[in-house]
Amino acid sequence: MHDDRSLVESRLKRVLDERIRPAVYPESVPLEVSIWTAPGEPVPVAEGLAAPRTPIAAGDAWGAPWGTSWLTVAGTVPEAWAGRTVEALIDLGFDANMPGFQCEGLVYRPDGTPVKGLNPRNQWVRIAAPAAGGEQVLLHVEAASNPVILDYHPFLPTELGDRETAGSEPQYRLERMDLAVFDETVWQLVMDLEVLGELMAELPADGARRWEVLRAVERALDAIDLQDVNGTAAAARSQLAGVLAAPAAPSAHRISAVGHAHIDSAWLWPLRETVRKVARTTANMTALLEDEPDFVYTMSQAQQYAWIKEHRPEVYARVKKAVAEGRFVPAGGMWVESDTNMPSSEAMARQFVHGKRFFLEEFGVENQEAWLPDTFGFTGGLPQIIRNAGSKWLLTQKISWSQINKFPHHTFLWEGIDGTRIFTHFPPVDTYNCSMKGSEIAHAARNFKDKGVARHSIAPTGWGDGGGGTTREMVAKAARLRDLEGSATVRWERPAAFFEKAEAEYAHPPVWVGELYLELHRATLTSQARTKQGNRRSENLLREAELWSATAALRTGLPYPYRELDRIWKTVLLHQFHDILPGSSIAWVHREAEATYAGLAAELEALIARAQRALAGDAAGGRDLVFNAAPHARSSVPAGGAAAPTAALPGSAGSGSGCTVAARPEGGFVLANGLLSVTVDADGLVTSVVDTANGREAVAPGTRANLLQLHPDFPNMWDAWDVDQFYRNTVTDLTEADEVAVVHESDDAVTVRVARSFGSSTAVQTLTLRAGDRRLDIDTEVDWHETEKFLKAAFPLDLHTERYAAETQFGYLHRPTHTNTSWEAAKFEACNHRFVHLEEPGWGVALVTASTYGHDVTRTVRDTDGGTTTTVRFSLLRAPRFPDPRTDQGLHRFRHALVPGAGIADAVREGYRISLPERRVTGSAEAVRPLVEPDHDALVVSAVKLADDGSGDLVVRVYEAHGGRARGRLATSFPLAAAVPCDLLERPWDGTRGEVTADGDGVSLALRPFELVTLRLTPAAG
Repeated sequence: MHDDRSLVESRLKRVLDERIRPAVYPESVPLEVSIWTAPGEPVPVAEGLAAPRTPIAAGDAWGAPWGTSWLTVAGTVPEAWAGRTVEALIDLGFDANMPGFQCEGLVYRPDGTPVKGLNPRNQWVRIAAPAAGGEQVLLHVEAASNPVILDYHPFLPTELGDRETAGSEPQYRLERMDLAVFDETVWQLVMDLEVLGELMAELPADGARRWEVLRAVERALDAIDLQDVNGTAAAARSQLAGVLAAPAAPSAHRISAVGHAHIDSAWLWPLRETVRKVARTTANMTALLEDEPDFVYTMSQAQQYAWIKEHRPEVYARVKKAVAEGRFVPAGGMWVESDTNMPSSEAMARQFVHGKRFFLEEFGVENQEAWLPDTFGFTGGLPQIIRNAGSKWLLTQKISWSQINKFPHHTFLWEGIDGTRIFTHFPPVDTYNCSMKGSEIAHAARNFKDKGVARHSIAPTGWGDGGGGTTREMVAKAARLRDLEGSATVRWERPAAFFEKAEAEYAHPPVWVGELYLELHRATLTSQARTKQGNRRSENLLREAELWSATAALRTGLPYPYRELDRIWKTVLLHQFHDILPGSSIAWVHREAEATYAGLAAELEALIARAQRALAGDAAGGRDLVFNAAPHARSSVPAGGAAAPTAALPGSAGSGSGCTVAARPEGGFVLANGLLSVTVDADGLVTSVVDTANGREAVAPGTRANLLQLHPDFPNMWDAWDVDQFYRNTVTDLTEADEVAVVHESDDAVTVRVARSFGSSTAVQTLTLRAGDRRLDIDTEVDWHETEKFLKAAFPLDLHTERYAAETQFGYLHRPTHTNTSWEAAKFEACNHRFVHLEEPGWGVALVTASTYGHDVTRTVRDTDGGTTTTVRFSLLRAPRFPDPRTDQGLHRFRHALVPGAGIADAVREGYRISLPERRVTGSAEAVRPLVEPDHDALVVSAVKLADDGSGDLVVRVYEAHGGRARGRLATSFPLAAAVPCDLLERPWDGTRGEVTADGDGVSLALRPFELVTLRLTPAAG
């Protein structure tokens, strides 16, 4: 037989495009359309419905950027259409290739009841089936004219990302606005042909199945009268019935499809628009659930449910009903799909606390899975947090985006830094926006890396990012793929059902240890510094507010601010969403975030001051109390307590002597305090830091530390997200100084000020050495006016080490300093929390930071002496122009410290010190004893708070911070009635591996490396 595949396939494409698809709506009449444009931000539904309208027609322009227009469409069903299915077709000016990234609409009935959302792949509204002739049609559309930010030529700078700069030029033109007859037989024929045509393209050319499908398609095309498609569609479908009924092979890959619409809580749209995106999508999905009995839909992010509960209660009622029926599935158990690299230990825990609690209280649903399809890499501390939240599974798709190395598994056990293992799945379909295309289904089956020992995968199905969700076309395709020869099988299933099957069939999955590093989007650790600093400041203030409020509640009876803390936590958690905290959203989002963080800081400072005033007593008492919120004693003040400082306590920085400063003949200064000797040269760079006690030099010979370096920064794509390795090929060392001067000199401290100018920017640094401290504090102020540049601060250290430690949630992880393999080379930009630590046996150096996350570590061998120089560089600022063309412009302040002679315990302590400064309050109290006090330096308290249930119990979270075993005692300063290990939601839990034994005034603990335990402490009565 002659090979005529291309002939038939080309015929199929043209007939589908030009004859069959247009015949889905064989008859139509125009609708009358009128419009009202809201003058500012979106208005309440009642106001939009009642506003006066003016006529508008197809072809007319509408919609300034970020505007809201209310359209009314009206018409009459022709008498001749009686008994037929009638739909309204409402095209706001859509581009079919951009669902979720442009204009959208929500349809209402005249009484304000929401009907469904409109987007490029969902432009229809069912009027009646069957319709009555003469039936009146009246619908209202709340239309959002969101501008296209990520266009066909992506990553071009645009001012459209903020309403303040976007202008008023109309963005869209109305297209088809019709009432039409819907021919379901033709629509079903379209689905048949699409599924078979896409299947054909994936089958081997020499296989019989491909030719069977080809011949059936050819017969169907022969059966169609192109002048009467509607009259002959049924005959064409009958020619396809046989090949569509052929069952899949018993060995076929099995796909659990779940309806999905990954909705970014903010990205190329502001938070307020996400509220409406969620309403549009959930309105569509609840309607689709009513029409399709096999369909199952899942949505994560408790924040998004809370939004529709508050703003669209009618839609929320439909959601609650569908959840109760088990078909609308809350997933993930987190407040938002957050970044996981940068949130603090407590913040990451609270994502699950607030997310899971919302789902439990609203729906009675206990999530077992963490659902993070689009997050930019996963910290090694996350498995323990997931397990402590009462969950056991993880889904993500994002690691498939890695540029260099292909991850070796799709289903595996992920082991975190403490040894906790989580059953994890990466969908081999390689998208969280599956549309049931044959190419996607075939790719999932071919790509699945665990063949032979496993056969199940999941496919999140629906338009996402900007929302939209699953369409009736996707459901129809899935029905045909349920059991189809040549294809993987497809079933709609809840995520839990998938995980149960996958876990049951794979008794001994492979294990991946440590972080799941995404080899892409590395610059999100640095972009939008103000957002990152606002997050870190909020996390620290929340720790203090909870600690001092709990202390005041138990000591003085001051009411605990439950509601305020709950609200503030949820706001902070929202802003940890994986396009807000990473700095990859439009200017509007980050402008609002900065204002939000400022407001939260003011609220939290007021809560802290209120509690500390209650604890300190009468201000007229005149006693200066120092409050120490850090988990280690310092300045004679115990951790979590307050006292008038006297002599240093054990475990504080050290003794040494008073500070001195001496000018160098060649320029610069030598700073000393008996513990360190620091040399600053004439250019203001640090050429030497000697640990006096050990006689050890920290700075590598022939190098200079605290060196600001400037790189060009123009990645190949994803500007705010990416830094490509070639940025290192060009570097400018900022060595010229405008000023190097001593600005403070006393026995207590000496400070050198260094000012520099470069490009259009300036940097002013102060280097401070304090009496009794074995660290050099560095404060940096940058007035930044560069574009497409990357600013780093380099510290070349005289250390030979193959690995270094970087703090993460509830511990730290090790990363290599070398690039032996492509896996190590790919980690050229990585995340730390408060410290990085490097050491040779017996001596190390810590570098600590108050608010930066991105860093890199490299090593070279010196020609001069054969020694190794290991260089740590903190990433300070970037200047990408997309999606925010003025990213990070303006004034920034950073705090870092160099700590020579530091062990890992010193790194932990100094990281907390730089993040939680002491507070001084004048009062009458002599001291404030800590509520709890560990007697082992490695037992670090990460949270002290009252239980969320209002019982008055104290909740204390403790983890082993040094990476070893720790046995110690957590003493309480109040009589203890009971101590119960809990999960993160403060429920009794038997998952703790360590030993926990309570007595009358404390708890004895024995924890494994990085083990986390949450304790619920009940004070004794009286």
